[in-house]
Amino acid sequence: MPAIDFHRTLPGYQRTPLRDLPGLAAELGVGRVLVKEESSRLGLPAFKVLGASYATARAVGERFGLTSITLDAVRGAVRDRGVRLYAATDGNHGRAVAHMAALIGAAATIYYPQSITEAAKRAIATEGAQSVEVDGAYDDVVARAAAEATADPASILVQDTSWPGYTDIPQWMVDGYSTLCLETDVQLSALGLAAPDLVVVPVGVGSLAQAVVSHYRGAGTDGGTLLAVEPDRAAGLVASLRAGEPVTTPTGDTIMTGLSCGTVSALAWPVLRDGLDGAVTVSDDQAATAVDDLARLGVDSGPCGAATLAAARLVLGQAGWREAIGLRPDAVVLLLSTEGRAANPVPEDRV
Repeated sequence: MPAIDFHRTLPGYQRTPLRDLPGLAAELGVGRVLVKEESSRLGLPAFKVLGASYATARAVGERFGLTSITLDAVRGAVRDRGVRLYAATDGNHGRAVAHMAALIGAAATIYYPQSITEAAKRAIATEGAQSVEVDGAYDDVVARAAAEATADPASILVQDTSWPGYTDIPQWMVDGYSTLCLETDVQLSALGLAAPDLVVVPVGVGSLAQAVVSHYRGAGTDGGTLLAVEPDRAAGLVASLRAGEPVTTPTGDTIMTGLSCGTVSALAWPVLRDGLDGAVTVSDDQAATAVDDLARLGVDSGPCGAATLAAARLVLGQAGWREAIGLRPDAVVLLLSTEGRAANPVPEDRV
């Protein structure tokens, strides 16, 4: 069952908006700038629920032998079985897993680092999950969640990064994100447009970027230029691309908390290495400015989502990089804004 068919069985499913911003197109010197706005996705203020819901449904289906993956089927399988979902998060993913647990009648335990915002902690708690704060970086939080899930026979670990021996659920997470890409195709077609000339996608562990690269590089198509963006204080992908192999980098405090990951998913790495045209980093100041500018244009975007605008400004504002990409003056630029401001409020001192 394609992920989008499962998502259509969830309450409140509808396509998220694709915003056409002629003012930004003029600023960047291109034909169109379109922003896929994920500020309200299935009742949550970020895209993560697409992956968390589908991966959970597939995992439940595999465990209990479901022949149909729908919300009702998953609820029925979980009923009275004491299933508990486990996840590590830097904000949005954990809330999405907790939300899915409540939707299907399972329990949830969510682990997060001390560095996530108080708003993110409260949001996870509102979903009814047990919360565990871990003293350490995101990689430490993942390790703790995985270890404790392994010790619980009722557990399903719903994680958006992979490692040897843990690949099925992260791949189903990626499959869940394909819904975002398929929706965008339909919306572009309605505007009389084909594939975009430049797509900018934010990267944490890289699962969304993996889905985007797989979509636009699939079936032998070129799919235009694909650019990834990370915080300059959590640049695991850029470091890995420079090294030619996966490396783990230390992470620092950043307002782009959803992207504060020092290690790229093992599943995502070869896809990103072979399919991306480039990757850049942006600062907190650049992301905060993009949040404010998008808000003035009527787009609700948090720092992780607005990082794509910051990256487009960085790349298209430099003649050498612009020429290397080879964008025409009538080019179509697609920015994937993965969260709203409610998912990750900009701190007061950055406003």
